[in-house]
Amino acid sequence: MATSVKNEGPMVALGGYDLVMPFQAVGMETAVVDNDNRDSVPRVVERYARDGYAILFIEESLYAEFKNDLETVNENEPLCVIPIPGQSGSLGIGLDAIRGSAERAVGMDIFGEK
Repeated sequence: MATSVKNEGPMVALGGYDLVMPFQAVGMETAVVDNDNRDSVPRVVERYARDGYAILFIEESLYAEFKNDLETVNENEPLCVIPIPGQSGSLGIGLDAIRGSAERAVGMDIFGEK
């Protein structure tokens, strides 16, 4: 009999107003980040981790800016941090993050050459 690990908890979307509003429309919690509160991103992410959130979707540009802080949280907390493209399109950061996570998990790049 196989066992599974459940990480049940709420999800949150973090990013610009235009990015997070569709998430709010489907009932997810959202946190709007603009130039006035951009520096608070690491503290906000740590709070969501402490509060038992399972998944945090974050705008790629914020992920790039706070990459070290977010990778630390992603590795040390049960919160899964997932970068998503912003309104201006993908920067390729989300795919690179997924590629790196998969490579660490299985020991090789399952997506093939970049």
